[in-house]
Amino acid sequence: MNRAVIFANGIVRDYSLILPCLQSRDFIMAADGGLKHIHRLKLKPALVIGDLDSISASDLDIAEFQQTEIVRFDKDKNETDLELAIRAAIDRGYREILIVAGLGGRLDQTMANLLLILHPDFQKCTITFDDGVEEVYLVRGMCEIQGNPGDIVSLIPLQGNCEGVQTNKLKYPLQDETLIQFKTRGISNVMTATQATVSISKGTAFCIHTRKSL
Repeated sequence: MNRAVIFANGIVRDYSLILPCLQSRDFIMAADGGLKHIHRLKLKPALVIGDLDSISASDLDIAEFQQTEIVRFDKDKNETDLELAIRAAIDRGYREILIVAGLGGRLDQTMANLLLILHPDFQKCTITFDDGVEEVYLVRGMCEIQGNPGDIVSLIPLQGNCEGVQTNKLKYPLQDETLIQFKTRGISNVMTATQATVSISKGTAFCIHTRKSL
């Protein structure tokens, strides 16, 4: 199954770091104002979705000229444009979703974006946020982290404590430990190899992988 890539209307710190995150067969989508990032990267979106209140007239003209599918919603709606985009990707059969520019900017938007990973309707999907510097995803069971020695890895428990946490190839190992939701035990670990692993026997956590500066 191919992957859907949704460009949100958040911050892109370095456009040169985005292209290596993309694949040739990705289904490129814009959640409203995320269209500007797609055009900045000289990509062509397959779908633009949202109330279109954050899209410039010139970006919209380009999308219409390219005959991009545009799905417009009323401004008075109950979902953010990103939530609508994720639902549209799922409706089109995608179960792996990468979200670019979903971090940074307004704190309320960033928090709401990240918590969409926990939405019951999205449980069968793998949703990752990545801006080329930081990637964020949910850990249930086990995950592998691809990176470089010196990269920072933080584990943040969600929906209660995480039990039976074990890590491999991290500087500060966790061996069958419990991460408590309101404590900071899992913050700022460091990769010692190009691949690290995290396993959790009970609970879920955000894994935030921050790549070191090259």
